[in-house]
Amino acid sequence: MNREIAAIVAGITLGTVSRYWMMRRDFRQYPSYPHAVVNHLAIGFVAAVLGAVAVPAIAAKEYTAVTFLALAATQFREVRSMERDMLTAIDKTLLVSRGSDFIEGIARTFEARNYLVVFVSLLTSLITYIVSPVAGIAAGIIAIASTKYLMGGKVIGDIAVVRPAKVRFEGANLFVDDIHIMNLGLEQVRKIYEELGRAVIIEPIDDTAREILSNVGQRQAIAHDVAMLLGVRRDVDSAEYTPLLRRKLETGRVGMVIVPIEPDMKCLIEAVKNVPVLESTFVKPLKEKAGRCASD
Repeated sequence: MNREIAAIVAGITLGTVSRYWMMRRDFRQYPSYPHAVVNHLAIGFVAAVLGAVAVPAIAAKEYTAVTFLALAATQFREVRSMERDMLTAIDKTLLVSRGSDFIEGIARTFEARNYLVVFVSLLTSLITYIVSPVAGIAAGIIAIASTKYLMGGKVIGDIAVVRPAKVRFEGANLFVDDIHIMNLGLEQVRKIYEELGRAVIIEPIDDTAREILSNVGQRQAIAHDVAMLLGVRRDVDSAEYTPLLRRKLETGRVGMVIVPIEPDMKCLIEAVKNVPVLESTFVKPLKEKAGRCASD
């Protein structure tokens, strides 16, 4: 096998493997549906091919072949649009929606992972072509391992302290500790909250975390993930049982209340802590002089 063929085969193989490895399977079960897996593996294979053939093409002075990488970028943006449209349509059928910020983050992630596939296959192909197939495969494996770092991100437990809180009423007004949540007029609904409702306080550890938690999209993502994990005692005609998060304006603390199917406080706290911090909400006011001054 000549080195061009070896470089292409190694690049395609490691690139496709990396795309499969990047498919996370958890309680969200997306994109783990069989047809979604096939779709993303097929797109990952195309990305791997584009990355793998680039090095032999350049070595053969076929510089026009590199333009296919630009075409790939266009196609990957289409993947982002496709995922956004699909998740937006599905969101309308959920009892507790993800929200547009969460959806945009997921769509952006799918686009980015195809670029990571191109990176893995390109590196594998380059090292295989210059050194040897064994060295190329080793480089590809290292590149795949490095994608775990590139895919990583913060969760709520990294930026805030999550602790149990008390559900209480003042007349018809529902409070989580001292944070007002909403007004509930029906006595039977108030009784259900008093008996089955669970609440937590999310306290930001600094001003950066305070601004992240002030984002409505981030709070909606927390409500969605917790409802998915613990269940929620509501149906399409019982909006009063929708999990809610409200902010204490003076301090930036956030109170959350939910009427879960699984009323375990320890599990509720753990679920909140493991919600990802959305990219669209991640700000760093403490990086600026004015922000540091204001935090003093």
